[in-house]
Amino acid sequence: MIMDATDNTTKQESNKDSSTSSTDKPPSWWKQLFTKPIERVIATRSDLINEIRKAETKGLIEADELGMIEGVMQVDHLQARDIMISRSQIKFIHRDSSFNEILKQVLKSGHSRYPVIDDNKDDVEGILHAKDLLKFIGKDKKFVIGDILRDTLHAPETQRVDELLTEFKKSRNHMAVIVDEYGGISGLVTIEDVLETIVGEIDDEHDVEEKPNIQKRSKNLFIVNALTPVEEFNEYFHVNEDLEPFDTIGGLITHRIGRIPQQAEYITTTDFKFTVLSSDGRRIQLLEVIPLQEVVSADDKNDNDATNNNNNKSSDQETSKNNDTITRKHSYKQKKEVTSA
Repeated sequence: MIMDATDNTTKQESNKDSSTSSTDKPPSWWKQLFTKPIERVIATRSDLINEIRKAETKGLIEADELGMIEGVMQVDHLQARDIMISRSQIKFIHRDSSFNEILKQVLKSGHSRYPVIDDNKDDVEGILHAKDLLKFIGKDKKFVIGDILRDTLHAPETQRVDELLTEFKKSRNHMAVIVDEYGGISGLVTIEDVLETIVGEIDDEHDVEEKPNIQKRSKNLFIVNALTPVEEFNEYFHVNEDLEPFDTIGGLITHRIGRIPQQAEYITTTDFKFTVLSSDGRRIQLLEVIPLQEVVSADDKNDNDATNNNNNKSSDQETSKNNDTITRKHSYKQKKEVTSA
């Protein structure tokens, strides 16, 4: 009986020690977050992001994990036009192209999917998968492009990126043609573009051509990579924005705000309004830039040059036509004088 009592006492002390050690061990960051009064800790989305950033600072989560968590939380604020490849960069395939012409284009560009058009570039007839060409190698006489075209997924410029991701999963498509309010093609979004907003850039062996750092969306709206060098930014907009001592546009925004900014935060300078479209807790990724004064971008200059060239060409043709008319009249007059003589 004495031994039994001793055993019971020992067990009780052991349980007490175990309970004490369990109490002394601090709860995990995740448990701390959700055991505090929720209205004080995560009353807003910004509060939640701040708590997650604190967890990364304390080493509870990795920087890459922080970036992905923030990326997931940002996709519902991004629209298709914010991440799309602009129309000028799309590699179209013409429906009337021969098998060998298409094969050459596919081998040169290295993409896996291509919008197929007829004479009207705003009318995509379907999507061509490069892998579907393999069975026609050596049998190109049997090739009929209409037989292997896949359905086209269309999405408006204003569609939210998280909704677009859902559409990709439902339709089992990996590419969407982005259309403007008039139904014209304004760009292209792939499932890779969507995933990159969450996990960062995904480079493969064919990613030789990168998206330009500055993409024009409308006359007064531009999407700018935050890593764009200041010199490139100034050259594009033909301004002399004083951003010293920063090398990049993102560096300016971070310095002005005093920390890594969250989505939708903005600053204004003399000439521009910079709004953060996405950031991953370590750096800004994308910016929306709106000129506050009249500026001439590189794209505007190229458009003007093209227009002037066309006007000059038309003027030269008109001058040449007038000269031909004068020459014909002069020849006719000489011929008439000779005849009269």
